[in-house]
Amino acid sequence: MSNADKSQATPRSSRRNFLKTSTAALGTATIGSLAVGRSAHAAGSDILKVGLVGCGGRGTGAAVNALNADKNAKLTAMADAFEDRLKSSRERIKKAKPDQMAVTDDHCFVGFDAYQKLIASGVDVVVLATTPHFRPMQLKACVEAGKHVFAEKPVAVDGPGVRSVLASAELAKQKGLSIVSGLCWRYHPGVKETIGRILDGAIGDIVAIQETYLTGALWKRERKPDQTEMQYQMLNWYNFHWLAGDFNTEQHVHSLDKAGWLMHDEPPARAWGTGGRQIDAGPKHGDIYDHHAVCYEHENGVRVYSYCRQQAGCFNNVTDVILGTKGQANVLKFRIDGENEWRYKGKGGNMLDLEHEALFGAIRSGKPINNGVYMARSTMLAILGRMVDYTGQAITWDQAINSKQDLSPKSYTWDAEPPVMPGPDGRYPMAIPGVTKFV
Repeated sequence: MSNADKSQATPRSSRRNFLKTSTAALGTATIGSLAVGRSAHAAGSDILKVGLVGCGGRGTGAAVNALNADKNAKLTAMADAFEDRLKSSRERIKKAKPDQMAVTDDHCFVGFDAYQKLIASGVDVVVLATTPHFRPMQLKACVEAGKHVFAEKPVAVDGPGVRSVLASAELAKQKGLSIVSGLCWRYHPGVKETIGRILDGAIGDIVAIQETYLTGALWKRERKPDQTEMQYQMLNWYNFHWLAGDFNTEQHVHSLDKAGWLMHDEPPARAWGTGGRQIDAGPKHGDIYDHHAVCYEHENGVRVYSYCRQQAGCFNNVTDVILGTKGQANVLKFRIDGENEWRYKGKGGNMLDLEHEALFGAIRSGKPINNGVYMARSTMLAILGRMVDYTGQAITWDQAINSKQDLSPKSYTWDAEPPVMPGPDGRYPMAIPGVTKFV
């Protein structure tokens, strides 16, 4: 992977122009049947060949979800930076879906360029589940090669990455390819119905949105003596913002995506906030914060109040509370209170399977689905939150989407230096509000 792989082709634009140009990617492409004929039903086969890029826990789960979603899908290729991860994942998937596991030894690819080899191996659909830093370059490569994609969330860690994803989404539209996002709540029946009713006016005009994602501390990995700095950070990726985007991007993006959905996926005018790290877990904690609080201000006066925290022994809460002129709603409880009281009593379903059912259904019907714009915007919401907390400044959407900050390393090799390096005491430098500059 070279720095050139991370496209910055989308031109600088105002917020209005950004909305105008990116919205086009949501439309249904008229050439969808060409893409299906070219890949999904090549040589008259009903088998869809699936490739998995990123063989960690989420990638393994996503591959199983994909195979659950379509009985005629087969996993034919796997790729990961680490061989042991791939081997472990291969065994777990084989045990879970033995009849659909068709990965031979020569279709197991390892290394930074493994995704390129997988794309060239003859797959029809690619599941992208690597660490978020790599999503833009890998999505770009998939779309350019004519592959349908399931892209786990988030889809970038910086502004250039988001712009690359938007460009790839537009190209996918032109090619009639489908892109489905791992922002899975968009496929949950109860959440879809609840948000649909809110958007139809069940609580009147939205006044404010409160998003909370307060959880305990997540995993961290100890350094092994023989690891290079790049190997260590890649294995401990969640704790480095160049790889994960900070946890408000990697995890809280689910909540911010629901807020964006409720705002018709129109970005805010600006944001400001506060954050930091109160509980110092030492070098293995990397350079990320353990709490964020952000206010997103929309042009129509609505404010989204966003809170997330990862600290052990504290009050936990994951909710989406929507306040309106005629009532309020709790999205994850599927309830509306006020003038139009309502409780969801419809069907359930595994949203992690349903998102893949949507993808395969779109491929087989020749009617492409493209989640590219909203997955990019929701990711940018989270990145904007990190920007305002790291710098201590109020930052507009225009500034954020046009940011020149590229978190890529100079090269992708095991002996290369990552963007952040430890100090003499082994600890990693963190952003300091009021000192760290917006780029």
